[in-house]
Amino acid sequence: MSLYKFAKTVVAILLFPIYRFKVIGKENVPKHGPVIICSNHISNLDPPVVGITSPRDIYFMAKGELFEKKILGKLLIKIHAFPVKRGMGDRNALRKGLGILKENETLGLFPEGTRSKTGTVGKGLAGAGFFALRSKAKIVPCAIIGPYKPGKRLTVIYGKPMDIETYRENKSSAKDTTEAIMGEIKKLIDNHNS
Repeated sequence: MSLYKFAKTVVAILLFPIYRFKVIGKENVPKHGPVIICSNHISNLDPPVVGITSPRDIYFMAKGELFEKKILGKLLIKIHAFPVKRGMGDRNALRKGLGILKENETLGLFPEGTRSKTGTVGKGLAGAGFFALRSKAKIVPCAIIGPYKPGKRLTVIYGKPMDIETYRENKSSAKDTTEAIMGEIKKLIDNHNS
């Protein structure tokens, strides 16, 4: 068993009883080919939560500072994380992300770039749109609906893959494409709460 699979199993055993997960729409994640899962961001636990509820193994970007500690950095790489320098266009991270998608793997992104302090969906950064436009990946919006409180139900919803082809054909900007992705995430939350 790979370290990724082992970590996924351990984290699932720890978190499932605490947060009483309800997972909706797992079947919307394509089984094959490159996929980008784009989720809202409300807690530091979001990456492991998406990781254990997704039917596919996911590669996540993580803030570069976490990789400065040697042992933690090596561990993160083994569980499919790679560093990104925040606040600037990190070309290495962009190349790494595109490389993952070329290998028909799954990239996990939190387009807001930081946690929402209010729990509402914020503005997304251009990165998600960049990957969507520059790859042939299917974009799957994902909504995490809290609160993260022991004993309370935590819902994770995977929406149907978005049709990004129109944005590619129209040569839409990365920012506009990200906005469309954020709109789909917000719709998942609104439809669940209505």
